Amino acid sequence: MGHSGSVLYGCGVFTTIAINHSAPFLWSKHWNRLQTNSLRIGLSLDKFPVDAASLELGVEIKRAGLTDGRARITFFDETPSRIWSAQADKKTGLSIIVAERRPISENFRLTVSPYRTNTTSPLVGIKSCNYLEHLLAYEETTKRGFHEAIRLNERGEVASACMANVFWEKGGKLFTPSLKTGCLPGTTREYVLENIDCEEVEAGVEEIEKADRIFLTSAGIGVVRVADFDGRNLETSDNALSKLLTY
Repeated sequence: MGHSGSVLYGCGVFTTIAINHSAPFLWSKHWNRLQTNSLRIGLSLDKFPVDAASLELGVEIKRAGLTDGRARITFFDETPSRIWSAQADKKTGLSIIVAERRPISENFRLTVSPYRTNTTSPLVGIKSCNYLEHLLAYEETTKRGFHEAIRLNERGEVASACMANVFWEKGGKLFTPSLKTGCLPGTTREYVLENIDCEEVEAGVEEIEKADRIFLTSAGIGVVRVADFDGRNLETSDNALSKLLTY
């Protein structure tokens, strides 16, 4: 595996799944995205039928004695790189890890990241193992004393947070960046859009700056109400979005 596509180039896809009452939440959405994303990067999941993957996930959840938490499923390319080896047999590996939920501050502070999202990247919309850019943006944010940051694209449009999707409320209406902005089509984002009236938009950061409420969503954190955006206190009372996911 030392000179495989995953080790040398981060060739792989992953998803983080919420574990709710010992069961994976929105499993079919996560599996569909894994399949779609793997096809886009040329990774075969033929040897991993959905039932087998689900069974293996269940085994890991039970082994950990996890009732409510999160799991990460990663499919990675174990094929030796064609640049470094003549061997061409395709091989895909599977990794599953489980853990408790990430702790979330009640005084959740949000800012704007200096690092932009590139809508022309071939990886746009793919949750790939090339995740270092997201982590570097996240680490830069935390070093400044914030919990997360809004990332804009090269056109200055709001795309997402470093490691989550973003929603905001203004005048009683809910908004979220459209996929045209380069945001990841998150499974939690999809679930929200299926259940709550929300407008997908291409908007500048000034729209976030005027918002009454801001929320971040992901499988790992559920729905997080932002309490402070760059020093401005926000409304943190419940609304339809914050009531939708209770895990």
